[in-house]
Amino acid sequence: MKAITKTIFNNFIIGILAVIPIVVVLEIILFIKNLLMSIFGLVHGYVNNYIFTFLVFVLSFFLLVLMGHKIVQKGRPLLITLFETVIDRIPFLNTIYRVVKKVIGMFTSDDQTIAKEVVYVEYPKEGVWVPAYVTNRLDNKVVLFVPTSPNPTSGFTVIVDRSKIVESDMDIEDATSFIVSVGVDYDKAREMKQLA
Repeated sequence: MKAITKTIFNNFIIGILAVIPIVVVLEIILFIKNLLMSIFGLVHGYVNNYIFTFLVFVLSFFLLVLMGHKIVQKGRPLLITLFETVIDRIPFLNTIYRVVKKVIGMFTSDDQTIAKEVVYVEYPKEGVWVPAYVTNRLDNKVVLFVPTSPNPTSGFTVIVDRSKIVESDMDIEDATSFIVSVGVDYDKAREMKQLA
């Protein structure tokens, strides 16, 4: 009876882990749909005209494309600069906004000065290797973010000596996939052999 219960429980956990990515994607799609529907309802309720509402959405789309184009070419537009100036004056929000902006910049920026490497580090003890994102460097020390499975946005920030890390060929996308898949999506057998 104990073996059957354990098998059922294991299959249940595997089933949950298989469904999590689908649920996350569906939640994001539903969130975007609900957001767009509420904005559509707000605009249509105000003007009571489908053509005008459609034009507002088309105009908004092209405005966002233009803003993105300007950011790529010249940096921040005036509207974002003003928004950031206001946020800077609000005590708790300015810290959250600044940190979130830096983290997003780390993953999306082409700036080579921003650390975007993936390394292996022994954590939480010697002999146990985990992939980590290098977020900062100073002299012979590195600051690492060690994500936890299956949610790579949660984890630990640690400072270690450069000699304690092992270089990896993985990029951030590979490492994230490894973490989300709880190690199933990992094709770095050569790297695994180096971790001794």
